[in-house]
Amino acid sequence: MNLSIEPVAPAHFEGLWRALDTVAREKRFLAFTEAPPWESSRAFYEYIIANDQCQVVAVADGQVVGWCDVLPGMGQTRMHVGTLGIGLIPAARHRGIGAQLMRAAIDGAWARGLTRIELSVRADNTNARALYERLGFELEGIRRRSVRVDGDYHDSHAMALLREGA
Repeated sequence: MNLSIEPVAPAHFEGLWRALDTVAREKRFLAFTEAPPWESSRAFYEYIIANDQCQVVAVADGQVVGWCDVLPGMGQTRMHVGTLGIGLIPAARHRGIGAQLMRAAIDGAWARGLTRIELSVRADNTNARALYERLGFELEGIRRRSVRVDGDYHDSHAMALLREGA
């Protein structure tokens, strides 16, 4: 497999949107249960590039198989905080690609001046939580019944990574 981790670019948009939709339809990992409409997704990706925000994609054999972004918070008091989002299509999981994506996104977030990265992970997603912990994220709390899918509630874990020396 020929794999590269790249900053998002217009050539990735359609593949990124398809990967997002694939992961969303699993109803286990994202806040979405399907990708937003193509036009709004494209506008969102364009906004990320135009505002020099941090989003990287994993490209395997010419296909986008995953992404990771750390997007800044809203409001002056939270401009130092980014929220991490990540997803991999099923065929790309358990190959170390998620860790590569996260390292690139974390480095990009620190380079843009962020000093705190937050994420939320469903409590039953033990593989993701183990990855986050390996990369230094710490549990900060449990959000009870914070996710509801098809009428079933799930807890999620609030985790964060602080930039050393900041």
